[in-house]
Amino acid sequence: MSAHRRSLVGESGQASVELVVLAPMLVMVVLAVAQLLAAGAAGELADHAAEAGAVAMLQGADPATAARDALPGWSRSRMSVRVDGRRVRVRLRPPSPIPALADRLESRREADAGPQPR
Repeated sequence: MSAHRRSLVGESGQASVELVVLAPMLVMVVLAVAQLLAAGAAGELADHAAEAGAVAMLQGADPATAARDALPGWSRSRMSVRVDGRRVRVRLRPPSPIPALADRLESRREADAGPQPR
């Protein structure tokens, strides 16, 4: 086998080893980015739900029901709504394969319906 050919075979083997080492790292980076995007989306959804609850309160409807209805189906089981006076507080856990991570990335948003009408 010529020296040039042996060099190509060695480089091919090295590339395979590098791929085996880098592939798990790439998967971890992709999962981390996906988790951060899910946490961001949960924050936006929680904000939207809190605002919907406050608007419902202004219209004389049930704010908790309005907040739940403002969210897509997958997120309703991951949320909690609390109404304190004229404030609607929403907590939403993002989807995550690790429950403890979802708890740490939980979004908390609140909306105020303004002063009590006279």
